[in-house]
Amino acid sequence: MLVAKSQNLSKEIRHNILRAILKSKASHIASALSIVDVLAVLYDNGYVNPHKTQFFLSKGHAGIAVYSTLRAINIISEDMFQTYYCNGSHLGGHISHKNVPGVSLSTGSLGGGIAVANGVALANKINKTPESLYIIVGDGECGEGSIWEAALFAAHHKLNDITVIVDRNRLQGCGHDKDIMDLGDIGTKFLSFGWDSISIDGHNLEQLNEAFKSKTTKPKCIIANTVKGKGVSFMENNNLWHYKNVIQEDYELALAGLGLS
Repeated sequence: MLVAKSQNLSKEIRHNILRAILKSKASHIASALSIVDVLAVLYDNGYVNPHKTQFFLSKGHAGIAVYSTLRAINIISEDMFQTYYCNGSHLGGHISHKNVPGVSLSTGSLGGGIAVANGVALANKINKTPESLYIIVGDGECGEGSIWEAALFAAHHKLNDITVIVDRNRLQGCGHDKDIMDLGDIGTKFLSFGWDSISIDGHNLEQLNEAFKSKTTKPKCIIANTVKGKGVSFMENNNLWHYKNVIQEDYELALAGLGLS
């Protein structure tokens, strides 16, 4: 039941992403598609309440994935969704929280999501109001020093309400991670910084659910091994789609592949 329900949400989110990118002629579609299944499980199974400050998208260029999720669960209206990437819209290409229900943080400059979550988690700890916090970061983003400073801070202050999900698709804007800055074993790095860490298939809904459910006395890092462009066969692992936009022919081919045409 869990898998079937979340699969349906994943499909709807992907459809929303495709139609928004087609209309707006925006980019970053492949970066958005890789995190869809993570978002579906987080929101479909109650880990994230969109009415609270619980979720932060550190890789802000994939904002359309979050907007598409919020549209699918009726947090933002269709009228608002249709304004994505338009002049004067609140729905910017990089995720924005201003006047957007369900979004807690505007991000664009990479590397800041964990640090902001740290502040929220520390305040919650001081106020004795613990609440689970989830942050999606990109694997390319993990080349930012601010990620590791924040990781040290979370471990030092025992912020065990924090879960970081690394979108491990092994690609970034200009190529393969290993060619730009070889990150090695990111999970082992988080372990060495005092976190718990687990590596899973980032498109396996059951594995995602089990990883989110697991309890720990430390901050938790989930290495979600994903495919950039997941769900649209001609976009998968094709880094042209980091920046390329969608035309009508692409849209119709993608819908056919998703069984939506």
